[in-house]
Amino acid sequence: MQGLKRHTIGVAGLVTALLLAPAHSAFAGGPIDKGTTTTARENSRKDDTLYAAVSYDTSKNGSGPSVGHVSTAGTSWTPPACWLAPKWTAKQFAKQMESEYKNVTTDPDQPNYAKNATSQLREMYKNGEYKNYNLDKQDEGMWWGAVENPNAPILERTACNSTLPFWAKNGESPKVKNAISPEILAGLAREQIKVPGTEVTLAPSGTTKVNLATWAWLDHGDFKPVSVTASITAPGLDIRATTVATPVSLKLQPGTEDAETYPTSGECTFNSDGSIGEPYATGRAGQTPPCGIKYLRSSAGGAYKLQATVTWEITWTGSGNTTGRMPNGTFGNDQDVRVQEAQAVNH
Repeated sequence: MQGLKRHTIGVAGLVTALLLAPAHSAFAGGPIDKGTTTTARENSRKDDTLYAAVSYDTSKNGSGPSVGHVSTAGTSWTPPACWLAPKWTAKQFAKQMESEYKNVTTDPDQPNYAKNATSQLREMYKNGEYKNYNLDKQDEGMWWGAVENPNAPILERTACNSTLPFWAKNGESPKVKNAISPEILAGLAREQIKVPGTEVTLAPSGTTKVNLATWAWLDHGDFKPVSVTASITAPGLDIRATTVATPVSLKLQPGTEDAETYPTSGECTFNSDGSIGEPYATGRAGQTPPCGIKYLRSSAGGAYKLQATVTWEITWTGSGNTTGRMPNGTFGNDQDVRVQEAQAVNH
């Protein structure tokens, strides 16, 4: 279907109200500098820079070669697909609108309904509901518009585009659906969370024996809470949220049904010092480990894929003393465990 090209105003409401013109626009771009840390955005702002960019402080995030994002599998949680945020000063909005109006209406390849829709939208902001783009209120407020999360499915991230750009006074948080909020920022911060990979220490290491309890543990300091702060700043408006991932348990999956885990659930909890399980010590071979595995069959010259997965509790705090919880996430790694019959090891 022929569209409004890249010049047209991207709002589904315009599609419905103005002759079903297809939706796509420079007014509905994704967040700027997604995933970066920004501390001096206002000092370096240029006249044509949009305000809707979300800034991320990742200085307390997980790091290292084996880090990854926590999984949300098995939960109904999804990251925010879109939101409404302050994007333009009155001068920026007027410049953008006039440019789009000129581009569409003077393009011979644009259909008439597209030109009519763009003309009607311009009329609303210039001589209709608003007067001359509120240029006389340049220092009193900003134009808000839709912002899409580029990581969300396209059909979901366009949901906010049904809201036409609107004016809000500086410092005002509009009472409209999907307006940027600490909760939305917390969800965006969660997207950026990275946690370390999981490789447990085993005793015996490398190769173990059938029916021998194999001790498993993680040393103190291997795992600790990580966090990311997401924020958005505009004149009179400073909204932020910090999302924290805290390790709560380690799940051992032996890689075969011919095995037993300690404890039986395979879920080893963290100790008060941040460690899991206990390191093996000489003379404890006959004891039951607080965290470990016993293989009941050899790996026949190969290796079992032991899955060690840490569950992370996700919480957040935000502006205005807001707090919340999100479903737990998981992240882990596989590691090879070779299992031999006892006699094969001792000869």
